[in-house]
Amino acid sequence: MADTKNISLEENFQAKVDNEIKIEPKDWMPEKYRKTLIRQISQHAHSEIIGMLPEGNWITRAPSLRRKLGLIAKVQDEAGHGLYLYSACETLGIERDELFQQLNTGKAKYSSIFNYPTPTWADIGCIGWLVDGAAIMNQVPLCRCSYGPYARAMVRVCKEESFHQRQGFEMLLTLSKGTAEQKAMLQEAVDRWWWPAMMMFGPSDKDSPNTLQSMKWKIKRFTNDELRQKFVDVCVGQAKVLGVTLPDPELKYNEETGHYDHGPIDWDEFWNVVKGNGPCNRQRLKTRNKAYDDGAWVREAAIVHAEKKEQREAAKAQVA
Repeated sequence: MADTKNISLEENFQAKVDNEIKIEPKDWMPEKYRKTLIRQISQHAHSEIIGMLPEGNWITRAPSLRRKLGLIAKVQDEAGHGLYLYSACETLGIERDELFQQLNTGKAKYSSIFNYPTPTWADIGCIGWLVDGAAIMNQVPLCRCSYGPYARAMVRVCKEESFHQRQGFEMLLTLSKGTAEQKAMLQEAVDRWWWPAMMMFGPSDKDSPNTLQSMKWKIKRFTNDELRQKFVDVCVGQAKVLGVTLPDPELKYNEETGHYDHGPIDWDEFWNVVKGNGPCNRQRLKTRNKAYDDGAWVREAAIVHAEKKEQREAAKAQVA
């Protein structure tokens, strides 16, 4: 009898998903669906928080006041994105402190792209153009995710990420019209960021065991390779405007498919970075843990303040 009931619940759940009815926090959902969302949303939130580090590193060295203000605003946006996403994740029954601990101990992953260094100002522009551009390809379909809180959070995130992408492209466009040294810096940065950006979409479809189930549940709407292809097709034209060469000798338009073919991705590098061996993995976690520890007094003070406020309100209630 229990098995029959469970099948019925799963059938009703899938019917809602198939009919584009959002799943809400109090609705019944398969445990695997809940865990898949926790993993995906938390990794997304962690990526927003860790992603502040390579850009924040350039706030004090931005080449003008305008660029400084723009970069500060962008980093603030990323912090806000992390908060939206942690809040969405909490609706699935996991505490935020647990999510923080998973990040700080290295148990939880974040986007591999943020484990690469930013030695020049052109790197900040490339993060906007390529990294945020790839993120948009990934995230716009998430506005139609089957889980309501995640989908609604992504609407604002995507609006701001679109602005970040344009901001990055404008930075690079300015460099492309500058001195020979600035143009060389731009090309060198593109050479370093192109392939890590291509890896942002995750492993190829044949090596992505969770994709089919996530698409059945409409958590994802496109496969990793489909999104990667969209990214390549868009970037080719944008690279021409910037006057840069994408570092892929095999990049070529395919008349039959109507898309650009690209060369092989170094998946050994991707998995090496995911496993914690990238250029900046240890530095990123060390910095994040220091920030968490340094902020302990704020969290403790907030708790004490809340307790005192509760006590005062209780005392007032007794008097009344």
